Amino acid sequence: MFIANVGNQGCGQIKPRCAVLKRFWAAQDGSLTILALTLFLLMVMMGGLAVDLMRYEQTRTTLQNTLDRATLASAALTQTLNPKSVVADYFTKAGMDKYLKSVTVSEGMNFRNVTADAAAATDPYFLHLIGQTKMDALGHSMAEQRVTNVEIMLVLDVSGSMLSNSRLVNLKIAATEFVDTVLSSDAEHKISIGIVPFNGQVNIGPDLRAKYTGLTDDPGAANVQCVDMPASVYNATALPTNTAMSMTAHADTYSGTNQTNAWVAYTDTNYAIGYNATSNNGNVWCPPIAANIIRLPSETIATLQSQINGLAAVGATSINAGLKWGLALMDPSAATMYTQLIATGKMAGTLSGRPFSFTDPEAMKVIVLMTDGEHFAEERVNSAYKSGSSDIYKSNSDSNYSIYHASLPSNKYWVPHLSKFQAVPWTNATNSGTATQQTWPQVWSSMRLSYVAWQFYARALGSTTAARNTEYANRMLAFRTQTATTTMDSQLQQICGLAKGQGVIVYGIAFEAPTLGQTQIRNCSTSAAHYFNASGLQIRTAFRAIASNISQLRLTQ
Repeated sequence: MFIANVGNQGCGQIKPRCAVLKRFWAAQDGSLTILALTLFLLMVMMGGLAVDLMRYEQTRTTLQNTLDRATLASAALTQTLNPKSVVADYFTKAGMDKYLKSVTVSEGMNFRNVTADAAAATDPYFLHLIGQTKMDALGHSMAEQRVTNVEIMLVLDVSGSMLSNSRLVNLKIAATEFVDTVLSSDAEHKISIGIVPFNGQVNIGPDLRAKYTGLTDDPGAANVQCVDMPASVYNATALPTNTAMSMTAHADTYSGTNQTNAWVAYTDTNYAIGYNATSNNGNVWCPPIAANIIRLPSETIATLQSQINGLAAVGATSINAGLKWGLALMDPSAATMYTQLIATGKMAGTLSGRPFSFTDPEAMKVIVLMTDGEHFAEERVNSAYKSGSSDIYKSNSDSNYSIYHASLPSNKYWVPHLSKFQAVPWTNATNSGTATQQTWPQVWSSMRLSYVAWQFYARALGSTTAARNTEYANRMLAFRTQTATTTMDSQLQQICGLAKGQGVIVYGIAFEAPTLGQTQIRNCSTSAAHYFNASGLQIRTAFRAIASNISQLRLTQ
């Protein structure tokens, strides 16, 4: 202050001192300017750093989000595109294709792992002032689709038409390869496969027959364990073991429009006990073929392949029944039954806990439904003719038959091979022998329904051709009931809907099937991507595609 004041008193008296002070003040002003410029540059650099960092973080976030979406989608086994192409497509559509650096895919039967890396250069605007000339936004993502526990049911058509065009041969090749592909890739032994063959019915086999305690009318025939399920079972996924159901009669229910289907090449008054009378397994709704029974879930490749190779083609087509049994054996309510089967050695102990809950996040349930046809009107022997005694007698001497008709005034026993009535059952030519009253199962094991309807009823009770035809038609209606194919279609779609509603993945294969069959299988499948229309060896391609698409999606990194 003193110096300043002196300077203000005037320079006239002390000019040298004033000159020094002026130089001092000039030097002080310059120092402030440099400091101000320095501070300004520092502020600009800090602001530039913030801008560069925000640009970097925005680019990195966009890059990472694109990576996560891309790997998650490409790891999904429900899509059939190349995983690397899926990732690349995501980046292209996001306008970031030039940033994708690498994609690595690893996959097996029940998993797919996709790892992707990306890098985006964000050249700094300001950081180069401090020597930072490059800032790359790096991204890394890995998604994996894996299922710990997988339950698969192969629901396979073994109707008679599968013999045509080598269909059964091609099915066996495809299905055995499928089993090998699926189970050989399952190092942890968490995948099980069951087999439900179907034709006009489903033969559940002796092990399941023993568990379903509500069954009645057992025909007592070897290898015949089919069940006439009531329509109500198609309202639920489960099929409780105490459900009251009648077993399918071991009967040839083949019938046509008139009596000529009962015995060809004979007039309506002739009879030949050996001609076209006995049952034909091709027309029996539950063919007695031990190889065509339901196979319980297994993890053993050789066992399953042997079971597939043993399948035989015979009979009609009831797709609805096949799918119903396949789903019922996946329903969690079957767990108690499986526990019992495991305890008795019918299933492997490693399958304990199956079937898993529909909501179990670590389990996947898959049905592969294959048919080469369409529904054929199901025929069932009515309950009154499934068990108990019939009015038919068999001679213990010559095996000829007679039948008792209570409505007749006298001579109530009709003897078909003699075309006459008599007062007692036929035993032999002198009526000196004995005859045994037949049960209905015994009758059906020896003769067709149509044959019995014509020879034992129509010819006995009809006095004219027209009357005999009427009696034949009425008797067939009494013997058996038919389920319309439209009803069977509805039942199939109903059970398909229930399966899909519980998260069961349904793969459908229409194998050289007619148009209606294709429609039914397509509508039953989980989606269009789960439906295959195959012919010839294309069925192998279908099974191969299915074998690569089983699991649960999880973003792991």
